[in-house]
Amino acid sequence: MANVRDLKRSINGMIYDVVDECYSIQLYNASKTEESDAFIDDAADFQEEIMSEIKKAKGKKDFKAIVEKVEKTQEEWVKRLNKMQ
Repeated sequence: MANVRDLKRSINGMIYDVVDECYSIQLYNASKTEESDAFIDDAADFQEEIMSEIKKAKGKKDFKAIVEKVEKTQEEWVKRLNKMQ
């Protein structure tokens, strides 16, 4: 990430994509509603947590750790979404 603004945009985009995909899953497979709702809640919690970490971060080392955490979470979420479909 080049700067904090880009990082925040990336995170918000990631959350939007998860919510959008979960609603699509609910639309086509009503039996997955509970599971996808839980995923949306997890995504919202992650967004609050990571934005708080960004506000507290002081230097490049802190931001590097945050970026790594976001990338790891993205990979986990892709796997989780694929299992839901």
